[in-house]
Amino acid sequence: MRRRAFIRGLILGVVSALRTSSARAATAQQVGLRYLRPPGALPEPEFLSRCIHCGQCGEACPNRCIKYFGLENGLSSLDTPYIVPREKACILCMKCGDVCPSGAITSIPRTAKAITEHVRMGRAQVDKRLCLSYQGKTCGVCYRACPLPDLALRVGMLEQPEVLDACVGCGLCERSCIQMPQAIRVVPDRG
Repeated sequence: MRRRAFIRGLILGVVSALRTSSARAATAQQVGLRYLRPPGALPEPEFLSRCIHCGQCGEACPNRCIKYFGLENGLSSLDTPYIVPREKACILCMKCGDVCPSGAITSIPRTAKAITEHVRMGRAQVDKRLCLSYQGKTCGVCYRACPLPDLALRVGMLEQPEVLDACVGCGLCERSCIQMPQAIRVVPDRG
């Protein structure tokens, strides 16, 4: 009798979890979940085939910005690492690639040259209609947050930000933006 009740409870729990995950997946698809892969991640198809879901990248991350997908992004992404820059951005410490045992995230030296040449998380874009500096009020918060100032982001008059080719998409500019909605956002690179 106890065994039957246990199995029944287990089945009901699994069904409930699947319903919740399905609802979250539908919501994520409706709102267009925007996420970044960790720095040094291979192009998406290769990344998904090589990631072994070990969680070491997230454990190594000192900023704790790496999260793991449940079913909200589909089965192919289950337990794979991702970053939502508005919640917590990447500080480009490059420790995730140092610990990745499968090579899904490559090891990249922590130098400006190596990072700008090999990291492609995404690219920041400025919405001039929302940016305070383009409205005549000096701001510059995004520029001061950028780990690659004058390489990835520079500012002009009134600290108007301009995204440069060396932008790697770490998301620190987006995270620091004081506007709601943010005036600078990282568009992911799924290469």
